[in-house]
Amino acid sequence: MSSLEAVIGYRFRDKGLLEEALTHKSHATETGGRCHNERLEFLGDSVLGMTVSYYLFLRNPSEDEGFLSKTKAAVVSRANLARWAEALALGNHLYLGAGEHLSGGAKRHSILANAMEAVLGAVYLDGGLAPVEKLVVPWLESQGTRELDEDYKSSLQELIQKRHKRPPDYELTSEAGPEHEKLFTVRVFLGRKTLGLGSGRNKKEAQQAAARNALDYLATHEVRKDEI
Repeated sequence: MSSLEAVIGYRFRDKGLLEEALTHKSHATETGGRCHNERLEFLGDSVLGMTVSYYLFLRNPSEDEGFLSKTKAAVVSRANLARWAEALALGNHLYLGAGEHLSGGAKRHSILANAMEAVLGAVYLDGGLAPVEKLVVPWLESQGTRELDEDYKSSLQELIQKRHKRPPDYELTSEAGPEHEKLFTVRVFLGRKTLGLGSGRNKKEAQQAAARNALDYLATHEVRKDEI
């Protein structure tokens, strides 16, 4: 654990908090332990959200709520948190059950993202908000616009999976223009329900635009079961 403390730049006064943050439920179940990282993950999610919101609010005084919300969603998406965890080699420090370990749990994005939030929750409990900001802000400042744009699709999938237990689908609906200047249009949908349309210079760009528009739509609408 000391090597992870060196990587994140924070030394815990209560080492038990860090151990709890790194303990997956599968390990606690196998060993008969009561502590695992789900409670700290819950706390870390809120602490991270508050820190990112405050940072974006201060750094973007001329941007509206829509921009701030979409940027925050991209930053704190499971895919982005998992990349951060991978950069810290967090998977090497996790306590996993034997089955979870053998199935590659240390590299699974959902486990890594959850553990990253748990570590932030542990840092907050151990030292307060200041060390959390010291850890989060440099990571925020390393994010580029292109990287954030690429997370719209991941953010949408995370949201849809959470609400409906299935991923959305994408369909190329049209291609227009000459070969060197083609414009692709993509539809993202869930069952029979269209969630958004998007266009771009390639299929990937069009999918990201469609996902971004779907996130805008889902911010104010719910998809009913009879629409799917």
